Amino acid sequence: MNLPIKTLEDIRKLEPCYDPGKYAPEDWEGTALDVLKAEQVPVHDRLWVVCHEGWIDDKTLRLFAVSCARQALALVDNPDPRSVNAIDVSERYANGKATKEELAAARVTAWNAACAAAWSAAGVTAWNAAGAAAWAAAGAAAWAAACAAARAVAGAAAWDAQVKQLIKMLEE
Repeated sequence: MNLPIKTLEDIRKLEPCYDPGKYAPEDWEGTALDVLKAEQVPVHDRLWVVCHEGWIDDKTLRLFAVSCARQALALVDNPDPRSVNAIDVSERYANGKATKEELAAARVTAWNAACAAAWSAAGVTAWNAAGAAAWAAAGAAAWAAACAAARAVAGAAAWDAQVKQLIKMLEE
């Protein structure tokens, strides 16, 4: 995959809550893959950077959000079919096999599932999984889905696994 070359200044323009010069020299240049492989940078910061618009193509970002949402949903016993459908529609949309209208409809129904889960005994994990599915269906909020799914999967191991997954997707 041909990824754009970025600079430390490009990272600063994203307005991180830290100075990226802490982790890289001022003349740093690299791609999303370079950022993801920069183990001196906290894993959640690496994902935060590369999931911004312009670092990775939209299709890969959407498919990454789908992957994260599937991981989160796998933690839920008997997931709501509306959430499962939203993930499936999101994947089809990323691959050019679903319309914007189908995507919008899936988002609404997944959001309704998230609301229902929030009020049920299913708890926080179901809420995050359904919310991740809804945001994955939203398309432009792929980063929100990745974040929500990462929190649902929980812990540094989950972040590491998601970085490895995204690296694999970008290297294919």
